[in-house]
Amino acid sequence: MTRKSTPPIALLLTSVFLAGCFQTIAIQTMAGIMDYGFEAFNEESDTELAKEGLGSNLKLIEALIKGDPENEKLLLYASQGYNAYALAFVEDDSVERARPLYLRGRDFALRILTQKSSFKSGMNGNLEAFEKAVGSLTKEDVPAAFWTAFGWGSYINISRTDPEAIADLPKAEALMDFVRRTDSTYYFGGAHLFLGTIEGTMPAVLGGRPEKAKQYFETSLLIGGGKFLMTYVYYAKTYAVQVQDQQLFESLLAKVIDAPADILPSAKFPNAVAKQKARRLLSKANELF
Repeated sequence: MTRKSTPPIALLLTSVFLAGCFQTIAIQTMAGIMDYGFEAFNEESDTELAKEGLGSNLKLIEALIKGDPENEKLLLYASQGYNAYALAFVEDDSVERARPLYLRGRDFALRILTQKSSFKSGMNGNLEAFEKAVGSLTKEDVPAAFWTAFGWGSYINISRTDPEAIADLPKAEALMDFVRRTDSTYYFGGAHLFLGTIEGTMPAVLGGRPEKAKQYFETSLLIGGGKFLMTYVYYAKTYAVQVQDQQLFESLLAKVIDAPADILPSAKFPNAVAKQKARRLLSKANELF
């Protein structure tokens, strides 16, 4: 009997399937390597070197996401990367350029949350529907919720003359409050830092609560052991300026400037950025008080 040959279409489908499998494996392997890459990035105290590495790696991550659009690890790294790039290297020099970068940071993490139908259904509704959607999230959603809110809130914070941006602030706050209630220790008490910044930026006559801001900042410092220096920077920039306490302002920034570069080895990069921001902010003391 003659042996039947495999139909060409079957061979083609098999090769396509195998190619897809190999691509997925390769992307997942790269995503695993990124774990070490971001760990090394956060441990880098030379901000110029960090800037060079982060910019090129962000485009690599985006290329990998195109091959695996629902890869949560890659989406989270893209969100963290764009938020970090905007905060560290763009915002102080060009607010206009920082805005779309923060939105990229928000949207990459948001793509993780919207993979859950329970969240996606209420995402674009009114505040009540959005809060209900947030209520469907679980502890495993904390990282995506945090970085979504971080990018969103940062965009809003530098777009305060835009009514549409301000209108979204309660949604960003709802997400970050979920993080605070679910895992307040995430990213060195970052939820408390975020909420403190929001409360400290808003004047009391417009509904801001300076004392609540102070409470948030102090809690964030407690969680981070006083070693995550960005908390001091925003404590000074918002609360101390809002209540016009120049002595507190200067003492908070002095703690940042005088802190050892390796006070928190796993966060050398954000702490190095905090030092730069502290020096810049201190130079503006006469304008602020």
